[in-house]
Amino acid sequence: MRNAECGVDVPGRVALRSLLHSALRTPHSALAWGRVAVKVLLAGGGTGGHLIPALALAQALRDAGPSIDVLLVGAERGIEAELLPRQPFRHRLLQIEPIYRRAWWRNARWLWLAPHVWRDVGRLLREERPAVVIGTGGYAAGPVVLRAQRAGIPTALVEENAVPGLTTRWLARGARQVHLGFPEARDRLSPGAHTEIFALGNPVRPPEPGDPRAARRALGLDPDRPTVFAFGGSQGAQTLNYAVAAALERRLLGANVLWGTGAAHAAALARYAVPERVVVRGFFDSMTEPYRAADVVVSRAGAMTVAELCAWGKPSILVPLPTAAANHQTHNARALAAAGAALFLAEHDLTAHALAQLIGELLGDPARLASLAARARARGHPNASREIVSRILTLVPR
Repeated sequence: MRNAECGVDVPGRVALRSLLHSALRTPHSALAWGRVAVKVLLAGGGTGGHLIPALALAQALRDAGPSIDVLLVGAERGIEAELLPRQPFRHRLLQIEPIYRRAWWRNARWLWLAPHVWRDVGRLLREERPAVVIGTGGYAAGPVVLRAQRAGIPTALVEENAVPGLTTRWLARGARQVHLGFPEARDRLSPGAHTEIFALGNPVRPPEPGDPRAARRALGLDPDRPTVFAFGGSQGAQTLNYAVAAALERRLLGANVLWGTGAAHAAALARYAVPERVVVRGFFDSMTEPYRAADVVVSRAGAMTVAELCAWGKPSILVPLPTAAANHQTHNARALAAAGAALFLAEHDLTAHALAQLIGELLGDPARLASLAARARARGHPNASREIVSRILTLVPR
C-alpha cells in the first residue's frame, strides 16, 4: 500500500466552491467507453467532507471517458442540497437523515423513515441501473450502498479518515473495493474475503500552480507582502476567528491576510478588512487563487483540507477541532507535524500571541518554509482521484 497519511477529514464550503468552479472547465479525455453510456452512481454527503471527494471522483470519471454517465446522490438536508444544483453533473436528493450518536433519541424517526428510504433508493437503482455504486461516506451514502450490495451491484467505498466512519465500517464487508486516505484505517476494518483494499490518498482536485504575486493582485492584496491564508471550514471556526481578529489588531502588521471566516461570521468580522492588506470573506468561490497567493495557511485539520495542503505543498499551522469524531483531526495534525510537514497548535493553546508568533517565525525563516513545503508535497497525492477511478472502473463489465 502507498503511504497516504495526508488524507483525513473536514473540508469546507470554500473548498467545495473551488471544486465546483473548476468542474465547469474540466475537459473530457480522449478515452472512449463505447457507444453505450456506462452509468456510475456516487453517493455521499451530509457534510462537505464527504461531498468533496464525490465531486473530485465525478470529475475524474468524466475525464476517463465521455461515455461515462455520472449521477451524484445526496440528502435533501445536507450541504449538497445547496451546492449540487450548481455543478455540471446529474444529481438526485433523497429524504435521508443522519444517525445521531449523542442525541440517540432523535433516531426514533428512522422507524418511520427507513421503509421510505429503502423504497426510494430501490426505485432509483431500478431507474438508473448503474454499473457501479461508489460511497464516499456520510449518512447519504449508507442506504444507497447497502441497497446496491443487496441488488448485486458492485460497490466501492472511499474512506477519508484515519479512523473509519460508521458507514465504511458497516459496509466494508460487502464492498468490492475500499479506498483509504490513511493506510492506518485498514486495521479498523473488517472487509470481506473478496474486498480489495487500496491506500491511494484522498481524492482532491490537482493543484494549479501559478504566480503568487498575480494571485495576490487579483485578490486585492499588495503583491509584494508575504501572505497568510486562514480559514476554518464551511461554517468557519469561532475560536480560530477570534485569534485571527486579535492578531490582526495588534500583531500581524507586516503580512497580507486572506481570511475565510465562514458565512455565519462574515458580517460581524467584515470591519477587519483593510484595502490591499486584509481580505475578509465568508468563503472563497475558488480556492485556487488563495492557495497560489499564500505563503502560510492556518486551518483546521480535516481530511480533505489536509489532503489539499499536501497536494499544493503549502506550509501550514494546523489547529485541529478537539470535538471531531474519534479525535481524528488531532491525529491528522500530529501525523503531519511529526513528519515535518506542518506545525501543530492545539486549540487550548490558541491565542493571538501564539498564532502571531508562529506566523512571524515562519515568515521570517524562508529555509523552514521551504522545508515544510517540500515535506508536505512529498506526502501529497494530487492524482489520487484519477488513480482511484482507474481501479474502480475495473469493476465495470466490459
